Amino acid sequence: MTGPIVETKGLEVRFPLPTHFLSREKPMLHALNGVDVAIQPGESFCVVGESGCGKTTLGRAIMGLLEPSAGEIYFKGQRIDGMDETTRKPIRRDMQMVFQNPYASLNPRRNVFETLAEPIRHLMPEKSTSEVRQQVEDVLAATGCDPSWQRRLPHEFSGGQRQRIAIARALVTNPAFIVADEPISALDVSIQAQILNLLTDLQAERGLTYLFITHDLSVVEHFGSRVAVMYLGAMMELAEAETIFETPKHPYTRLLLDAIPKLEGGSFDKPRTPGELPDPVNPPPGCPFAPRCPMAEARCRSERPKLRTLDNGTQAACHFAE
Repeated sequence: MTGPIVETKGLEVRFPLPTHFLSREKPMLHALNGVDVAIQPGESFCVVGESGCGKTTLGRAIMGLLEPSAGEIYFKGQRIDGMDETTRKPIRRDMQMVFQNPYASLNPRRNVFETLAEPIRHLMPEKSTSEVRQQVEDVLAATGCDPSWQRRLPHEFSGGQRQRIAIARALVTNPAFIVADEPISALDVSIQAQILNLLTDLQAERGLTYLFITHDLSVVEHFGSRVAVMYLGAMMELAEAETIFETPKHPYTRLLLDAIPKLEGGSFDKPRTPGELPDPVNPPPGCPFAPRCPMAEARCRSERPKLRTLDNGTQAACHFAE
């Protein structure tokens, strides 16, 4: 196909906060603020940022697990936000998700076969019993899982084995697009490498497109094709992975890169940028990073910068990106 496989335009997600029933004020938590992304077929589109920046909210909104407050979501050119479940059901075969915690994302009362067969029966009801069993066996083999696992329950597996099963569940309907929400953060380093290699091999074999959510830039360097840096629900920088690491343009991106531990030189010797994320209930009027930015001027605190394309092709939301 030509054009992006997944696209968002001005995507916003807001959550109402609990208040006293007599209160007239209805405070809202601004999780996403006008996010525009266009994910091309076959790429590994990585979204990075510290906890609370809106990475997972973006993935869940694209998957239809959260209702957008404003904006538009497109899949293969078709607008999908606001669809009822019956209309969206055929699209779910092509869009799947791998969740962060393999210990919580698998039903403890269902064995592996039941876990993998359920998406086929629900989304592909035309399949016969023998076809369902064959499809389950094929996806177990593709993800490096032993066929004997089919009758075992989740508590009988290690973390890495559970995540392989979770990936198999996402692949069982032969999707074109997968949201991987920090799929390796709960695993040991040696297991992380195995899962990343598995995802890379599956992408080459099946032509998959990934939205890969992570807070680990060292992983992105080896896995991602393009990188979006988020902060307080907004896109700060968007560029090719190689460009992000060689010539970062946004001060927040440089802050994240400086925080990567290094064996030589000691990145922890550098002065840290003070401060925490601003309050998402009452975000600052200008640039969301201005309270922590060493380059901030009066303009930054009053005027929110727009995401614009620079000479090297990088998109950055900074008044002084050049």
